[in-house]
Amino acid sequence: MPLSNEESTLALKKTVIIAIFAAVAVVLSIVESIIPINIQLPGAKLGLANIMILTCLYFLRGRDALLLVVMKTVVTAFIFGTFSSLLFSLLGSLFSFIVMFAMMKLGRKQISLIGVSIVGGVAHNFGQITAASIVFRTTNIYYYMPLLLLTGLVTGILVGIAVQYLVPSLSKLSLFEDFQTKP
Repeated sequence: MPLSNEESTLALKKTVIIAIFAAVAVVLSIVESIIPINIQLPGAKLGLANIMILTCLYFLRGRDALLLVVMKTVVTAFIFGTFSSLLFSLLGSLFSFIVMFAMMKLGRKQISLIGVSIVGGVAHNFGQITAASIVFRTTNIYYYMPLLLLTGLVTGILVGIAVQYLVPSLSKLSLFEDFQTKP
């Protein structure tokens, strides 16, 4: 059955939003790679691309955000790295997505975007440690988790604050008007 004109317009808007978010997420990853922050913790980074993932979760459905996660992860892996970096990024991103999606679904009204982002940042680090455990074939790597939990907390707060400012701004744009009341 063909889509109505309204359904076609909505589908096109959603496609445009996902494409824009994917492009911005990749650009944020590139910008992050050139920011001279010396954290001295392997695997620790700001996670600026997660601004777009959480924003997508806010406006669109989970499957749309999952598509964004996969697109961002694959494109940045081609730009930056190797198979192992793809594995680390993919597991971290998937862990983060699953936890943030669940929190948005279960407690959207009770949990702030900063809270969702913090849990997402911590889950991302847990996913990366799990990937490292697979690559290096040892569970001893989990000793590193407390340090990454701290970075996940800090970066989660920063990403959450950015999303709290971004959502109201995007909500004013006509492109997002059909996605305001999404549960």
